[in-house]
Amino acid sequence: MVLKLDMVQTAAIGVIVLFIGQFIKSKATFLEKYCIPSPVIGGLLFAIMTLILRQTGMLTLEMDATLQKLFMTVFFTTIGFTASFKLLKKGGVQVFIFLAISVSLVILQDFTGVFLAKLFKLNPLIGLSTASVPMVGGHGTAGAFGPVFEKAGAVGATTVAIASATFGLIMGSMIGGPIAKKLIDKNKLLEKKKSFSEIAHEESAATEAINTKELIPNNFMNATAQIFLAMGIGTIISALLQKTGMTFPPYIGAMFAAAILRNLSDSTSKFKIYGDEIDILGNIALSLFLAMALMALQLWQLADLALPLVIMLVSQTVLMALFAYFVTFNLMGRDYEAAVIASANCGFGMGATPNAMANMEAIVTKFGPAPKAFFIVPLVGSLFIDFFNAGIITIFMNFFVK
Repeated sequence: MVLKLDMVQTAAIGVIVLFIGQFIKSKATFLEKYCIPSPVIGGLLFAIMTLILRQTGMLTLEMDATLQKLFMTVFFTTIGFTASFKLLKKGGVQVFIFLAISVSLVILQDFTGVFLAKLFKLNPLIGLSTASVPMVGGHGTAGAFGPVFEKAGAVGATTVAIASATFGLIMGSMIGGPIAKKLIDKNKLLEKKKSFSEIAHEESAATEAINTKELIPNNFMNATAQIFLAMGIGTIISALLQKTGMTFPPYIGAMFAAAILRNLSDSTSKFKIYGDEIDILGNIALSLFLAMALMALQLWQLADLALPLVIMLVSQTVLMALFAYFVTFNLMGRDYEAAVIASANCGFGMGATPNAMANMEAIVTKFGPAPKAFFIVPLVGSLFIDFFNAGIITIFMNFFVK
């Protein structure tokens, strides 16, 4: 028996799946601790249910992904609006250094993924599906690039990418704290850092500045209009990019258009970008997109990839740990703040920015505040790295895996 769901029915089930995930997360401390997204929880449960129904011959579900693609494009358009080069410059040289470190990590993850895939005689795109796509990119990028890879011939890429992203969320949270503690103890960093009271004063001032922002309901209409304007312009940019003969994700034009609008606003001050409202709309779109993407996972495709997938994911974990310990810590200044940033690098280098923030919170709760780290990491992890990651993945997809 085959049950076909149209785009509205699929979206409605996606909302139910999202609410189920939120409920389960609120009851399970493990899921809360490792910042597993609610749509991932509900979506995976739904995917397991569809797997059982399919394997027992009871029911096969076919879902219309039209609105899923729309939500995906909306989300990545909002990512484009965060790419403010004025803000990047304002952050100072250490923000540039950490961004360069994070971009280097992306490249290393992708080289590792492609190399191991070729070693196992797998499609190199499967290797990318265990690399920066799910690691630095997280579930959002995994759900976006997986179908692109599958269209290029990598069967099961979406399922591999989503599974890898879930693994990364957990491992990124588990290794960050121990690495930071090892660095702090080995280098006796607590003896060298600023006094607790001095740092607490700086952190309090920064927090007060953030909390002065208010959201104005009427601005949501303007924010929605700017998102759809960027998406409209993006269709033209995407059409021009496709004429190059290279493969690009469907949202790339909209993301570039949003970045152009953001930087035009910053440089000319002729119009305002409603960043806070755009961010909220982006988070809504991401939750719905992820719920629908996880629902459609074909888990039976993982069977033949079990052993290679485990080895590739363990390799990515070892790479992240060594990179944070030897590269991030040393380049960020070899001090207490650098150790905290190294723990955060594990968080969003294998999962997402909330994981990075959770890693840092655990460290500063025990050893004292690190205001510089709490400024640099969200700026790079939430605003810029997804933008650069998408470009690097596209380069690998077109030049290194063919």
